[in-house]
Amino acid sequence: MRWPPFEHIFFDCDSTLTTVEGIDVLAESMGKRQRVEILTQAAMDGTIELDDIYSKRLKTLRPTRRQVLDIRHHYRQNIVEDAAHVVAALQALGHKVYIISGGLFEPVAEFGAYLGVPRERIRAVGIAYNELSGHWWDRTETDDKRYMAYTHDALTFSNGKAQIVRELLGDQRGRSLLIGDGNSDLLASPAVDLFVGYGGVVTRPIVRDKAPVFIQCTSMAPLLGLAGGPAELRILSKWSMFYQSLSLKAHYLIQKGVLKFNDEHLETKFRGAFLPSQ
Repeated sequence: MRWPPFEHIFFDCDSTLTTVEGIDVLAESMGKRQRVEILTQAAMDGTIELDDIYSKRLKTLRPTRRQVLDIRHHYRQNIVEDAAHVVAALQALGHKVYIISGGLFEPVAEFGAYLGVPRERIRAVGIAYNELSGHWWDRTETDDKRYMAYTHDALTFSNGKAQIVRELLGDQRGRSLLIGDGNSDLLASPAVDLFVGYGGVVTRPIVRDKAPVFIQCTSMAPLLGLAGGPAELRILSKWSMFYQSLSLKAHYLIQKGVLKFNDEHLETKFRGAFLPSQ
């Protein structure tokens, strides 16, 4: 049985490519983590609509541009296990990689660029700063400008990621896959051919129980098997030691049973493709 590859791979960012939630990092730096974290968790678990709390969190914090930009360092310091290698491998194999995030655009875009994802394939929430804030004697000091408003678009709504996926895909051909940890990712599943839940940072019951397939380990390596099947893992195994070890790890974790399938037909097809090659 053949497992055809997915040409377009969409990643969530926070708690998927990085182990932190950017908004919580921002709140921590301002001494308001507990107040904001409760709202973030509720939105990710699907118990409250994202658009109900997006403005409330940012108004509570009112960060400067410098504080927002500092999130990028936390993203890079807390990359999910094997995530950077998986992104590199996917692109080397010819897949198109995208990042769609409800996080703030500037740190998400810089983190995505660090991972090698083209900027035009990264979407996140833009924010505007008060031009009159900062030091009155030095208007060139842009990093002191304070948050004023955010861009009201699809990514600030719980069910908005599907719209962004469709916009990015346009009329391109090829199958698509989205991986993420939260309810907003799950709600975007109708826009792709396969949704993969990720529980390596936090396991959200609604995603674990409703995703067609759910990754139950900290490593992102098993995604390679889902994205490209055994054929692409064999290709990686013939490349440099860097890719060989990644391919072996993906095989090992898949055999260990880290993939939880909620779709019986999908599981049968996947197992049928992998068992002959192992």
